[in-house]
Amino acid sequence: MAYLNTSIHSVLAPAPARDPAAGKRLLSVILGIVILWPLLIIAQFDPFAIFDSENLDVFAHFLSQFFPPATSTEFLTLLLTAVIETLAMATAGIALAILLAIPLGLLLTYSLSISRIGPGPGRGVGYVLRMCARFLLLFLRGVPEIVWALLLVRVFGLGTAAGVLAIALTYSGMLGKVYSEILESSDTRACRALLLSGSGRTMAFLYGLLPGAAQELASYTVYRWECAIRASVIMGFVGAGGLGQLMDQSMKMLNASEVSSIVIVFLILVFVADLVSYLIRKGLP
Repeated sequence: MAYLNTSIHSVLAPAPARDPAAGKRLLSVILGIVILWPLLIIAQFDPFAIFDSENLDVFAHFLSQFFPPATSTEFLTLLLTAVIETLAMATAGIALAILLAIPLGLLLTYSLSISRIGPGPGRGVGYVLRMCARFLLLFLRGVPEIVWALLLVRVFGLGTAAGVLAIALTYSGMLGKVYSEILESSDTRACRALLLSGSGRTMAFLYGLLPGAAQELASYTVYRWECAIRASVIMGFVGAGGLGQLMDQSMKMLNASEVSSIVIVFLILVFVADLVSYLIRKGLP
């Protein structure tokens, strides 16, 4: 009898109410299409052109030129040298970026400000310094690394020195901003307690903020190192050395098999960077 009453109740129960936000979601989709479609027309984007029979034949012939990859001893020697240059450029650039980003990021972090816990002397000076750090970080990350590389190649000539400085300048702005945001979004109660008890900013950072944000800081830093590897390849096209310069030479010589080998090695580098990021995150508490 109870089962029968339950069945009757389930049949007679009113249907669940319609999603109250369905209209807004539908309107957002329509609005997105209305905005996106003219932009696609302006950009002359035609996805159906890919499936044209003539274009498919050209595309298939183009891909066939990449196989098999080049494996000659002479080219692999050049490739190994370019890989070492790329890793050196990315690693040195990130190291310099970290050295510049850490003080600027800490200066920008409001949780480490003494004025946060109450009025006191030097509050105006602290505000001015934070604004200067904010604008400096904005300027550094606002100029793409490829632009820095183009300018610095004129100064230092062809080679990895321009690429290292280009990565250091742009990525210091990115790292400093995100470091500050990570520290601000973490639990700041321990930091505040240390500042209230008379601790200095350095101790408040090391024992109040860093333990809770170390994993995220390390993960983002390694991610930026992975991005620096990709950026160093791009900067090689403007003469900054590494895999990009070797790929540029191979493309100019219409040697697709060498380009294929370079792309494979580049994918391996990205995989290794992702593995390093995983091991670092796993090793941190």
